[in-house]
Amino acid sequence: MKEIIAIIRPNKMTQTKDVLNALGFPAMTAQRVMGRGKQKAIIGEVSFDIQNETLLKEEGTMRYIPKRLISLIVPDEDVSLIVEAIMRVNQTGQNGDGKLFVCPIDEAVRVRTNERGTKALV
Repeated sequence: MKEIIAIIRPNKMTQTKDVLNALGFPAMTAQRVMGRGKQKAIIGEVSFDIQNETLLKEEGTMRYIPKRLISLIVPDEDVSLIVEAIMRVNQTGQNGDGKLFVCPIDEAVRVRTNERGTKALV
């Protein structure tokens, strides 16, 4: 099993969720996060007026950019399929498209039934 962690643009969340659902992977954890890449800011990335000093660095730039973090656990044989699907939906060729991380998972346990391994995923 592997954990796929995807950091994506907020406006790509619905489309990403729909594609994963269509591929048979509806289960995920998603959260709103703030961060930035090496570019430090993306002009036009947010469509609201920012007044929070933790977000503003100086005129025209931001310390952090709103993103979405998705985490899902998949069987080893499905990793390539899921990574490619997430990339296909989120790749614009512009700074800020996001990052994907694939991490090993040693064990999964469904609390309710004590099912283990891939049985705990479905």
